[in-house]
Amino acid sequence: NLKIVKNGILMSEQKHKEATSNLVPKITANADYRYYTDQPYQLMPASVFGGPEGTFREAQFGVPHNINANLQLTIALYNPQIFGAIKTTKIATEISELQYEKTEEQVYFEVSNLYYNAQILYHQLVFVDSNLANNSKLQKNMQLLKEQLLAKGTDVSKVQLQGEQLATQKELIKSKYEQVLNALKFSMGIPVNQIIQIDQRIQYQSSNEYTKTLNIDIRIAENQKRLVVSELNALKYSRLPSLSLYGTYGQTGFGYDKKPNDFLRFYPVGFVGVQLSIPLFNGMVTQRKINQKKIEWQNNDLQLNLITEQNDMLIENDKRQKLIAQKTIVNTLSQIKLAQSNYEQTVLQQEQGLATLTDILLADNVLREAQQTYLMAIVDFLKADLELRKQTGNIMNTIKNKQ
Repeated sequence: NLKIVKNGILMSEQKHKEATSNLVPKITANADYRYYTDQPYQLMPASVFGGPEGTFREAQFGVPHNINANLQLTIALYNPQIFGAIKTTKIATEISELQYEKTEEQVYFEVSNLYYNAQILYHQLVFVDSNLANNSKLQKNMQLLKEQLLAKGTDVSKVQLQGEQLATQKELIKSKYEQVLNALKFSMGIPVNQIIQIDQRIQYQSSNEYTKTLNIDIRIAENQKRLVVSELNALKYSRLPSLSLYGTYGQTGFGYDKKPNDFLRFYPVGFVGVQLSIPLFNGMVTQRKINQKKIEWQNNDLQLNLITEQNDMLIENDKRQKLIAQKTIVNTLSQIKLAQSNYEQTVLQQEQGLATLTDILLADNVLREAQQTYLMAIVDFLKADLELRKQTGNIMNTIKNKQ
């Protein structure tokens, strides 16, 4: 993706150089050969030959073979359209560079999202393994109670069913984990069969206040507005006169192929001149194009305001989401500890005949819900933090600081 957009920058740079090249003098080589099967006629006054005034006689001049070869030099002294195109292509190049930055940010954004997903799935596996260990202990206890005729066979079956469900859940999470790792490798541009390690620590304690800068979408919208203004000015300037200097030097050859006076002779020809071109009327085509650009400029202005206001709204929403998620993480961590303690006490009470299997299963469900809420809170925090960095224009700054 980055290489494709980079090629777009190179194309924009070449277009800018193309526009600038129009200021460089142009040299053209021209060659022309004509064989007249019928010589062109000219009308001569009859008085030249002693005839009456006001009458004319036709006459053929020239030879059948005519050769022209010359070099023509053209220099644009003043052409507003060329200067307008240079300015416009320069702005277009800046937009292409911003598009590269946006693509780069998007790559980091996608890789970060996938990495966070991999971390969350890893911790889900850790929780499932812990729950499986609890279930294994519970199965042994229930089997002993059954052998002592203190528990029913259905109680043992319920615990075994719960264990099978946890095992199935673990396999599903492992499969998702591998899929996310493959997607992460693809986004990072490394082979799928390459082994990578995911950092188990999830950094969610951050309370960074990001300095707000213009994010990439606003900067692109501003430059697109500049581009439209430049194109509008170029259309207006096209009504101005253009001035160019030109000169030609070459040889003109005349040939006659009839005996006894057959010949081929060349004669030099050269001249210089200045050309002034003034557009007077082109059927209102330019005015219609100007009107279109004015409407496009209004749309760009509206779009810029919309993006700016939307950005402010998203920043506020992400800040709130991040704050709520951070508080939820702290709360659910204590809830997990409490649920785990409650589960263990319920198991002990069940061994002493003070609690039923239903109480144990309920305590287990409470523990699982607390674990799930904790992971979802982390997801919300990481997503809000990533979005906040994006909206405030700090994704690349954060990456550079870490590096």
